[in-house]
Amino acid sequence: MSNNNHINYIEFKFRDLEETKAFYSAAFDWEFTYYGPNYVAFSSSGLDGGFEKTTDKIHNVGLVVLFHDDLEASRQRVINSNGTISKEIFSPGGKRFKFIDPSGNELAVWTELPEEEPRPAV
Repeated sequence: MSNNNHINYIEFKFRDLEETKAFYSAAFDWEFTYYGPNYVAFSSSGLDGGFEKTTDKIHNVGLVVLFHDDLEASRQRVINSNGTISKEIFSPGGKRFKFIDPSGNELAVWTELPEEEPRPAV
């Protein structure tokens, strides 16, 4: 099977490398490889990617959604790691929350609904 047209890598912008690294390491256990002062790659995230230094305003293109089976614990780790909750836990389609990292990137974390909770009718 070909990997053509599959999402392979994702990049975000950052303003402060140490702050960005500290946040994603503490909140999500990501690991980093440095490629100079303006770029760092990340791994252990499910999809590899990187952070590129910028002084421009950061604009998201789409929304990157991470998965965690304990949504409340993940939300608390984001808060404890100096992230900002931009939308509290909501559903349908499972449950999720959105957050802003220290550089201004908005991402989300989701989890599936427990088996005993019915899925909304479409």
